[in-house]
Amino acid sequence: MPNATVLVVDDEPLIRWSLVNRLKEDGYRTLEAGTGADAVAQHREGVDLVLLDFALPDSNGLSVLKQIKEADPDTLVIMLTAHTGVETAVEAMKGGAYHYANKPFDLDEVMLLVEKALETTQLRREVRTLRAKQAQPFGLESIVGNSDAIKNVRGLLKKIGVSPASTVLLMGESGTGKDLAAKVIHYSSNRAARSFMNITCSALPETLLESELFGHERGAFTGADRQKRGLIESADGGTVFLDEIGEMVPLLQAKLLRFLEEKSFKRVGGSADVKVDVRVIAATNRSLQEEVKQGRFREDLYYRLNVMAVTLPPLREHREDIRLLIDHYIDVFNLEFRKKIHGLTPTALAALEGYAWPGNVRELRNAVERAMLLAEGTDVTEVHFPMLTAVEPSLSTGMALPVGGINLDALERSLVTQALERCNWNQTKAALLLGLNRDQIRYRIEKFNLQKPS
Repeated sequence: MPNATVLVVDDEPLIRWSLVNRLKEDGYRTLEAGTGADAVAQHREGVDLVLLDFALPDSNGLSVLKQIKEADPDTLVIMLTAHTGVETAVEAMKGGAYHYANKPFDLDEVMLLVEKALETTQLRREVRTLRAKQAQPFGLESIVGNSDAIKNVRGLLKKIGVSPASTVLLMGESGTGKDLAAKVIHYSSNRAARSFMNITCSALPETLLESELFGHERGAFTGADRQKRGLIESADGGTVFLDEIGEMVPLLQAKLLRFLEEKSFKRVGGSADVKVDVRVIAATNRSLQEEVKQGRFREDLYYRLNVMAVTLPPLREHREDIRLLIDHYIDVFNLEFRKKIHGLTPTALAALEGYAWPGNVRELRNAVERAMLLAEGTDVTEVHFPMLTAVEPSLSTGMALPVGGINLDALERSLVTQALERCNWNQTKAALLLGLNRDQIRYRIEKFNLQKPS
């Protein structure tokens, strides 16, 4: 490990001198300490490895080891001891020491321990960097929006992430971001360094789903030629995300309930209990209360899952976030597609803010992605959004005049009212939907004496 810093702690100057000189010859930076207090102070300067004498004039080496590990659990420590007893070594390892070397020691052997310890340190840092990179897209800021509804969701996810709650229930329509919310909870928790296992309960038949969740023993069924660990076992210490929990069959509901209550399960075809520590996040777009009433979902399982519940709002209930979401996805896809889209035209933006979004945030994301793939200039227009330009079949060849005629004022009044309601009575946006300017729509609002409902 290049440029590594090693702290040598020993009250015997000759031993410190021999270790420091050899470390410098091998290309390491060094620090020295002759007492426990000095060692703790030097450690605060930032070191990669500590060579720590067991017996120091002002303190026991194990006491110094404890202080170092409390300050930085990732610091590796090699104990140097003249006591060769097994108890001494065991005590050091229990205290968190990486290894130990007996005095008098062979310098080559000590340098080999140093090299292996620093390789371990470097590997840990690389793993931490990779995990941080993996978690980066799933911070609380990934829940985009400034509406009260989204702020409330972010606040709940933050609290749940740091809480010890072992079960979480995410509810909401399809496309509202329940899968993203589950990852935000996982990566904001102390389980972030462990696995996040995701399974959709409706994607597999009953027998396969049970095996995927709980694993199976060899010979449990035809084709089970070896033991297999399930997702729950593989996620020990981490999180299991059960999407579409409402689709789970009653038999598996009972087995899941037993696991949540006892923190243990049996593999398919097995008799031994397997104990694990996982957080279970379940998600559904159904009303589980209604499913309970209909006898399709266990009431006891519902209450067990519903300890910490979050409802993700549909996009139509926080329309004020549509513009922020669009800007966010434009930034995302500009980077991914290596484009330089500046944004949407005012007409396109107004139309998107007035659109119903039955597929919620997922539909919005997909629509922006498709539009940016098709756009050739720097702006995206309404023609890049098929759902905005689609027309009813009856209107595609023009509107037929009824035999009895038509009241144009009534038709115009109806269209202006619909545009205003769709845009939450924002006159500028409603005007864009109708192909009018602000003065023209104001004239029609006054003409028809239209007023926003109180």
